[in-house]
Amino acid sequence: MFDSHHAERFRSIKTPFFYYSLNLLERTLEEVSKHGISKGYHVHYAIKANNNDRILERVKAAGLGIDCVSGKEIEKALSAGFTPEQIAFAGVGKTDEEIQYGLDSDIFSFNCESIQEIEVLNEIAENAGKVANVSVRLNPNVEAKTHKYITTGLNENKFGVNPEKLTILFEKLPALNAINLTGIHFHIGSQITELQPFIDLAKKVNAIQDFFEDHDIQLNHVNVGGGYGINYEQPDGEPIPDFEAFFNVFDKHLKIRDGQQVHFELGRSIVGQCGSLISKVLFIKEGITTNFAVLDAGMTELIRPALYQAAHSVDVLTSSMPEKKYDVVGPICESSDTFRTGIDLPEIKRGDLVAIRSAGAYGQVMSSDFNLRERAKTVYSDEI
Repeated sequence: MFDSHHAERFRSIKTPFFYYSLNLLERTLEEVSKHGISKGYHVHYAIKANNNDRILERVKAAGLGIDCVSGKEIEKALSAGFTPEQIAFAGVGKTDEEIQYGLDSDIFSFNCESIQEIEVLNEIAENAGKVANVSVRLNPNVEAKTHKYITTGLNENKFGVNPEKLTILFEKLPALNAINLTGIHFHIGSQITELQPFIDLAKKVNAIQDFFEDHDIQLNHVNVGGGYGINYEQPDGEPIPDFEAFFNVFDKHLKIRDGQQVHFELGRSIVGQCGSLISKVLFIKEGITTNFAVLDAGMTELIRPALYQAAHSVDVLTSSMPEKKYDVVGPICESSDTFRTGIDLPEIKRGDLVAIRSAGAYGQVMSSDFNLRERAKTVYSDEI
């Protein structure tokens, strides 16, 4: 992805900064459109992955909707030009104010995660003279085979309604006059790199649909969520996930009723590989058994390694020397401020530039000003 041209131009830009390849983003969106949207699927971009204006501009142009998990994300989506009919609002802890904003905005769907939430939504909607479209999020107890912090579909997770509680919901529905139950929603986790969990999900959805129909409830749409992962180890070897294989899982295994819509919520798989965190080497510290490359970027810019033990590929952009072994660390006063340990890289010196790859999702949006650090700026590929 990077060549001598990038290295030369990057030298004139204050580090650290986030660099986004708009060309890669557009090629990724073309694949989503080709294998998903062209089949009639509705794809909502998970704005929590990256909410940069120029990225949203391209997502909108590609025909995607938006998946939001806060009122401010709804506000951002609307200001970016997405229509209310394109917005789904998920989240296990919606505030009354956020619910009211969603109602006032006439969004497509509230993806509700508990029976109490549906009851509260009904009360707020009734007081506002509105009817809320609801998709109940169900917990299918499907193992996503990913990190425990980003697994969301097991019985012990805080998300969604256990299907065993559905009969309680069915009993309450007739009295919920401001609720229009339009669909069911699922999301089993993030950074899922195997297809089997999605196959398992599709089969669970089929059984749950049958259960709804046994209770004379017809659903307008099924939202199977997102969670499709990217290749963090070899970002250049697989810059775009295999969307054909992903959507084919649901083509083959999901039993859709006549006229029913299928919705997806993809985030990381769309923007993850288009972004990199560019940083400068401040110091080389020679330890007893290892060498430390101390960068000017840290967990304040990219918290995933500290939070999830995530391993991002590191490219040295300004060295072609023989390799040495390094721990690549940041400047923050925390031992967890470490990007990689014991990796072989071309010999690094003070002032060299490095790219921490696959930082387009859950990088910049999760950054902070801890230690009163200045926020990293954004640079796009068409600006250099």
